[in-house]
Amino acid sequence: MSLDEIVISRAIIDAYTKKLKDCLELDVAVCGAGPSGMVAAYYLAMAGMKTAVFERNLAPGGGMWGGGMMFNEIVVQEEALEILDEFEVNSVEYAPGYFTADSVEAVCTIGSKAAKAGARFFNLIRIEDVMVRENRVSGLVINWSAVESAGLHVDPLTIRADFVIEATGHPVEIMRVIERKMDLRLNTPSGKLEGEKSMWAEIAEQHTLENTREAFPGIYVCGMSANATFGSFRMGPVFGGMLRSGRKAAQEIIQRSS
Repeated sequence: MSLDEIVISRAIIDAYTKKLKDCLELDVAVCGAGPSGMVAAYYLAMAGMKTAVFERNLAPGGGMWGGGMMFNEIVVQEEALEILDEFEVNSVEYAPGYFTADSVEAVCTIGSKAAKAGARFFNLIRIEDVMVRENRVSGLVINWSAVESAGLHVDPLTIRADFVIEATGHPVEIMRVIERKMDLRLNTPSGKLEGEKSMWAEIAEQHTLENTREAFPGIYVCGMSANATFGSFRMGPVFGGMLRSGRKAAQEIIQRSS
C-alpha cells in the first residue's frame, strides 16, 4: 500500500474537526486533565453524560506524572484503593494503609479508561474565559495554548456546557477568571478565592474531599483546585484525595442531572 501525505493530512483535519464540532455543546466540560479531572470524566462518561476534557499542556496527567520529585511513584491511602482497583492500576502495600503505584501507569490507565468510556480529550487548549448567563457559568472560551505562549492576539471559540469542572490544580485558573472578570460572589466564606496553604497532607486529603463542591452556579471544583478555592493545604504526592474528589464531583453532577 502506498501512502499519500495529503490523505494523511486530510484524515487528521477531518477527524479533529468532527470531534471538536461534536463537543461544542456538552453536558460537562472538564478543565484540566490531571488525576481528579480524568477520574471525573470517566465516571461522567460511564453515566452517559457527554463529556470533554480540555488540557493546556501537551500531555495529560497533571502532577501525577512526576510522582514525588521526579521519582515516578505515587502513594494512595487505603480509603482510595478501591478506585485504583476499579481502574486496574497495580499497587503495592508499602506499610499499613499506604499503597504505592507507578505514576506513569496510573496516568496512562486512568486516561485510557476515561477515553474508552466516551470522554473526549483536547490537549494544548487553554481556557481563557467563561460564559456566564443569568448568574451561572454556561460554557468556556477556548484558544490554543500556543497563542498565549506566543503572546498573539487571536480571537477564541466557545463551548457551551451544562456544567463545568474546574480541575486545573494549584493555579485554579478558571475560578480566577470568574473572580477577576465578574463582579460576582463565589460560594466561599469571603466570596473570593480563599487561596492555597502550605503542605499538610493529612488535613489536605480530608479537605480535598470536603471542598469538592459547587463553587459558583454551574461550576464544580475538584482536586487541588478545591483546596485553592475554599482555602486549605496542599498534600504533595499522595493522590487518594484527588481520585476521590474527581469521583465525588462526577457523582454530584450526575445526581443533579438525573
